[in-house]
Amino acid sequence: MTDTADIKKQVPYEVEQLSDESLAPDDAVLQAQGHRPELARSFSWVGAIGLSFSIANSWLGYGATFGTPLAYGGGPTVLFGVMIAAVAQWIVLLGLAELCSALPSSGGQYHFTYILAPPKYKKFAAYTVGITNVIAWWVSAASGIIYTGISAFGIAVFWYPDFQHERWQIYLCYVLVVTLTCKAPKRRYDYLTKTTFTLSITGLVLVLIAVLASGRGRYHPEILTTFQGTSGWDTAPAWLLSITMGQYCYAAIGAVTHIAEEMPQPGRRIPLVINLGVLVGVMTAVPWVTVMLCGIQDIDAVHKAFIPSMEVYYQATGSKVGATALQAFMTFLYWTCGPSQWITSSRIAWAFSRDNGLPFSHYWNFIDPKFNIPVRTTFLSVSFCLLYGLVYIASSTAFNCIVNMSILFLNISFTVPQAILATVGRDKLPVRSFNLGRWGYAVNIFSTVWLTFSGILFCFPTKLPATAGSMNYGSAVLVGVYCLIMLLWIERRNKFTGPKINWDALNMSNKLA
Repeated sequence: MTDTADIKKQVPYEVEQLSDESLAPDDAVLQAQGHRPELARSFSWVGAIGLSFSIANSWLGYGATFGTPLAYGGGPTVLFGVMIAAVAQWIVLLGLAELCSALPSSGGQYHFTYILAPPKYKKFAAYTVGITNVIAWWVSAASGIIYTGISAFGIAVFWYPDFQHERWQIYLCYVLVVTLTCKAPKRRYDYLTKTTFTLSITGLVLVLIAVLASGRGRYHPEILTTFQGTSGWDTAPAWLLSITMGQYCYAAIGAVTHIAEEMPQPGRRIPLVINLGVLVGVMTAVPWVTVMLCGIQDIDAVHKAFIPSMEVYYQATGSKVGATALQAFMTFLYWTCGPSQWITSSRIAWAFSRDNGLPFSHYWNFIDPKFNIPVRTTFLSVSFCLLYGLVYIASSTAFNCIVNMSILFLNISFTVPQAILATVGRDKLPVRSFNLGRWGYAVNIFSTVWLTFSGILFCFPTKLPATAGSMNYGSAVLVGVYCLIMLLWIERRNKFTGPKINWDALNMSNKLA
């Protein structure tokens, strides 16, 4: 363990000019939860927004997945599905934001669960949520990075349509992207996330201008309201499946939870970052998909395309070169989001090992003195993603399975502590700057009900009739993961420890922070 003074000496830069007095309340909040500060508070609130948005990156995320809701019901399910999804996911994230305000810690959801759950069940509940959260961010990282490989490979397929590509070739592309993104600079993460955020917003503006200018006079706004599904699902389930897929644009905004120990005033700033993240997500995803839908000339060709977004670019611009340039730029933006994935997935794995949650926790619970980050859990995250990416080889719809599981696992971790809070009483929370007040129970109960309902939908196949190759293997993955978690619990149950709370100190520190 290192003390605060040692940490400050190790950081080769300053993001905000903060005095020891400014940081003292933040460290007091952490110490009141049973942990000493080990990471430098180097993230500004803008950098934190950059981190959460660069992982979710709503318009890019929807660019990777909008072909699925387009098949469910055409324009209406694509456009309005992502809007309704924003509301549903925002409510879930509101409950998370309040917990982050009350109990800011890199451990996040498992930390909340341990503190709030009844004594008899707290260790098991916290362990289950913690390992679910670790896996959730690993799967989320895999979902974002594998599409970078798919997008890059899709450009080649676009130019050489007769090329008989295999899924294992795309997996090799994925391995290359993983290697490149994990070699990103280990210093100045705050500036890196800010740059990624700026590039994404700039890229969106450029894409919108290019598509609107090229397609002038050939827009088809009627597609926005014309229901035309090709998935085989009836209208009602098609809408519901589109909404759950739309959550992919926003769920990862909760990533900021796990840098609570790397930013000043996390109890105040994390709720701000989460709410602004959802707002920016809606303001980027909705304009992009509206313009894209209006630029479609042949919807059947989009349904059949290897990369639906590239086919729309081609139809809107009328140029293969133009479509290639736009998709190549999107591929570059997907790549820039990769380092943020490793930041989050490594932090939660490190925090969990700090409480002896992982096998060989003494090895994983290590902050590299040179880079002042958890390098070992970064490479642990990379190793998992390389293995999980093999799922893509097994099924033609494996990408949708990976996306669905990332949303589901994240929302399980977001919701379980809220369900416990609604059960044991909201008065269990300490003083906090972001307080949902009378709306708290409504938010917590909605999150619980929505998780139960949407969790079932995430296991549905994307099209009917389902075949062995197109089946959604999400339910099998879900069962397999929780069987593994139970086996890990048998080995960890006497070793896993949660935070030790000093409630008086925590309440006092939260008032000062």
